[in-house]
Amino acid sequence: MKKILVILILIVTVKLTLAQVKKADTLTNAPMNAAQKIVEDNESNKVTIGAYAQIDYNQQFNDSSQSNGNLDVHRMVLFVGYKFNNRTHFVSEMEMEHHVELELEQAFLNYQLLQNNQYLNFRAGLMVIPMGIINEYHEPLTFNGVERPMVDTKIVPTTWRELGAGFLGNMNKLSLRYQLYIVNGFQSYNNDDGGILNGSLGYKKGRQEVGENTISSPGISSKIDFYGVPGLKLGISGYYGKTQSTLYDNLLNSDVDGKATADSSILLIGAVGLDARYNYKNFEARGELLYFTNSNSFQYNKFTQNDIGEVMIGYYAELGYNVLGFVKNTEEKLIVFGRYEFYDTNFKMSGGLIKNDLYAVNLLTMGLTYKVSTGAAFKADYQLMRNQLSTNSFTKQFNLGIGIWF
Repeated sequence: MKKILVILILIVTVKLTLAQVKKADTLTNAPMNAAQKIVEDNESNKVTIGAYAQIDYNQQFNDSSQSNGNLDVHRMVLFVGYKFNNRTHFVSEMEMEHHVELELEQAFLNYQLLQNNQYLNFRAGLMVIPMGIINEYHEPLTFNGVERPMVDTKIVPTTWRELGAGFLGNMNKLSLRYQLYIVNGFQSYNNDDGGILNGSLGYKKGRQEVGENTISSPGISSKIDFYGVPGLKLGISGYYGKTQSTLYDNLLNSDVDGKATADSSILLIGAVGLDARYNYKNFEARGELLYFTNSNSFQYNKFTQNDIGEVMIGYYAELGYNVLGFVKNTEEKLIVFGRYEFYDTNFKMSGGLIKNDLYAVNLLTMGLTYKVSTGAAFKADYQLMRNQLSTNSFTKQFNLGIGIWF
């Protein structure tokens, strides 16, 4: 921690700029996040610093029992970017969750291959996978609700990041943004924990740490966004690749049985995501559909005694309205919103395995987002959750939160 403080002190002694919240590109009207702001910054400053934070209070209610509330500095994130020249940028994102977990979320070099345009960029390093909305746009001022949508926690999961490289760019005449990367994949098996993907947590535990990743076969990640209509953004994303397993380490080519065992410890993941966002005056709407398939899931579950689904699915739809829209000369917004979600990590099981209805969940979230500035908000919402085994009762939760982004 002392080393981190020393680095920060050195950074602030050089010429820098604070990353201002920029919701949309002034040319394309496409939504932006902190990483895009750093890469597309045209300022003369070399160093850009930004941050976001999320502080939560969660209180669950149950008709038959009582529960303690939970207070949490959920996450504190620091962005640091450096501009070597107008075509070469470095972006990093370091996150501390629950005051105990310090993780590197992003660390990549972006190089603009063509002078004075954004048609073709090369990017390499640790990057978030462009799947759905929240995985790329996860700053707390970019979404309503105290917590991120559960679809983007149970299915994607946010924040899914991988080491890799690829190309991206904007084709403004067509109002398209594309991304195409070769990346590492989830780990599905290691010698310490055995099989680590299951129906309860989905892929969450399969996200590899930044150092010494296991890799035997890379995957492909892609996304195309359309932003040609003011206020509208449509996206389609895809992913295809095998998971990683330590059972392939030092495996002899002649070891037929060992090869068969190792093959049973991996999944072949194919995924498609559709998403849409629309803003018109004081009205806003968004929606998302995620569809993941896990080939070889029967063999994997049999070998690991886990219960990952052959098909995992999640979707949500959200509507919001800024009730302060009639007030002139103010940047404050009070958004009343409602969101319906459904996700199921056992949507389809292979080989006759029994589906667990605990993993099929309906969730309704209703609440307020009070944006006192473009970079600060107070949030409150009420949630009703029910899985398909508890058709007559809901789990209820009240949430309060603070969101900061600069």
